[in-house]
Amino acid sequence: MQEDLPPLNRRVQAPSMVDAPTHPSVHEWRPARAEDVEAILAFERVVAASDHPNWVTSRDEVMELFSVPHIDPSADSMLALDDDGSVLAFGTVVVPPGQETLVRCFVLGNVLPTARERGIGSALVGWQQERAEQHLASSDKRLPGWIISFAEERASGAADLLEQHGLALTRHFLSVERVVADPIREVEVDDAIEIVQYTSEMAEATRLARNDAFQDHWSSQSTSVESWAHFVDGEAFDAELSFLALTRSEAGREVVGFLLTLVNRDDWEGQGFTGCYVDLVGVVRGWRGRRIAQALLARHLHAARAAGLQRSTLDVDSENPSGALGLYTGMGFTVAYRHMSFVRVV
Repeated sequence: MQEDLPPLNRRVQAPSMVDAPTHPSVHEWRPARAEDVEAILAFERVVAASDHPNWVTSRDEVMELFSVPHIDPSADSMLALDDDGSVLAFGTVVVPPGQETLVRCFVLGNVLPTARERGIGSALVGWQQERAEQHLASSDKRLPGWIISFAEERASGAADLLEQHGLALTRHFLSVERVVADPIREVEVDDAIEIVQYTSEMAEATRLARNDAFQDHWSSQSTSVESWAHFVDGEAFDAELSFLALTRSEAGREVVGFLLTLVNRDDWEGQGFTGCYVDLVGVVRGWRGRRIAQALLARHLHAARAAGLQRSTLDVDSENPSGALGLYTGMGFTVAYRHMSFVRVV
């Protein structure tokens, strides 16, 4: 039982100070600053062309480093710079505030494709591990502590690097996509439910529904008010392609399902089509089994078609307990790519 666990600050050994990495091919290691955003975006575009041409890190994702209170970029980010100031590598260490059943520390990063196989990535991951240990060792929670990272199957050497640093392959995720011009299965929901377009007035109710719906998803914890605002107020969020399932009740309208969509036009060139990305789709646990998710997807696909987009994509845990993969394939989505999650339990 988790209450029998000692606090993390008694279980995790961490260095009191974490020095910046060193490497003979790197001119300077330093934390990222707000003025580095354009350089980081340019670096991520080069990485994407090599490792995952179908998606590019968005401006919203980079700006989150400087926008939410639980990230300190001066301590939780690291840039490796060449002697001309160009970015050779970039990494972050992030501990989200949602910690109901698990304390998660995400270590994410990349190395410029032309700078790989020199040990720069290993130096970066080594620094990330020590910083992650510091975070976990500062927690008094009696919960499991996980250091989590991800790797694309197409990214040569990424999985091996993570495993060399003690992270174990734990989960496979699938990217699925669908041509929106194909026939769309019509789905009816019972009279107690209404499918409506997302509006900002429903932001907090939707956040709470998301937190309920994802309680039984692998490693998921609650999303904070600040992180949620960054997501739904971001420039990539598309309300016209996002929908909610609401109850019809005299007591008030409750959000019991949601489908929230991003459009990053920078993705389109590498994808070879115009498209959108369903970032979140879910149904609160007491309302499952009523075809709400299918109805949300059908409404979304009609909207994407009307917007002139060619495909809709989303990611799914291959072992999702709600049977999500079968739901998506039943709505015409097919598997396009695979990526992996790695965990070190501390």
